[in-house]
Amino acid sequence: MHLNPIVKKDVRVQSRSMKICWGIFAYELILALVFFFAMLIIQQNVVYSSDQNIYSAMVWLYPILAVTQLVILGVVVPVRTAASISGEKERQTFDIMMTTSMTPFSVILGKVMTAIVQSMFYVVAGMPVMALPFIIGGMSWSSLFWFLGVALLVSVFSASIGILCSSICRKSISAVIMSYGIYLIFFLGTVIPYLIYWLVTEVNYSYGSAQTGSGENLLLLLLLNPAVYLLEFFAEVMMGESIIASMLPSAQSKGLFRLAASEGRWLVISTITFLAVTFLFLWLAARRIDPVRQHRGKRSMKSKA
Repeated sequence: MHLNPIVKKDVRVQSRSMKICWGIFAYELILALVFFFAMLIIQQNVVYSSDQNIYSAMVWLYPILAVTQLVILGVVVPVRTAASISGEKERQTFDIMMTTSMTPFSVILGKVMTAIVQSMFYVVAGMPVMALPFIIGGMSWSSLFWFLGVALLVSVFSASIGILCSSICRKSISAVIMSYGIYLIFFLGTVIPYLIYWLVTEVNYSYGSAQTGSGENLLLLLLLNPAVYLLEFFAEVMMGESIIASMLPSAQSKGLFRLAASEGRWLVISTITFLAVTFLFLWLAARRIDPVRQHRGKRSMKSKA
């Protein structure tokens, strides 16, 4: 099996660095602190609750620890990939890298795969702490493997955002800021249509009108919201219910949003959407660093001048 040369080089170099060791240490320390604080809160709730024992309450360690790990991945992975291409430009090694026989998409894919491998280091290192709710709390082990899949999806999506910004910006710090800006668009920009829809629905209801119109289809933008994806995932794993299905006040609505939110389709459609956007970002980043395309652009500008 032919391994991408960039993955082979970057993983070998970075695995020998003390940065990865200190990063895993900080990662484990954060998980341990979250675990102990969560245990204190659970113990206090059990003391003041007569109908719950500590073993059944420890089930909630699963979403707490999982969200902690996913948040760390969402913060760390864009930083690593945002400095991948722009860092090569700052070290003046980008042109040398592009003179190899590798295609631009292979370069982008190698940088992304390196970030994914590094993120999996953190996830695997956190498995001993993550496994405690399954050993004590009675969670099924299939939920642990579903979490690994979600962590991989978060890593790939975050890496695609970082690598796109890195291909656009010349400075790493600019790429990092731009990555977090795009993150905010996915988190907040996709929620605004839902807030507008909810406000209009409440106003119509107060005036005695139950019609919502076709505006509910704008809520399909929530398919691209990572927070909504995680809420739906943990709701289905922990309670077997769908949060998305309860967002529509009108039971008679037959729009695309109702179709996507019914019968457990939301997570599947949202996963496919995230993967499609990820591939689009990778393709745009590859086009951005393509030296042939850049040369044609310069020639066209000179001819126009």
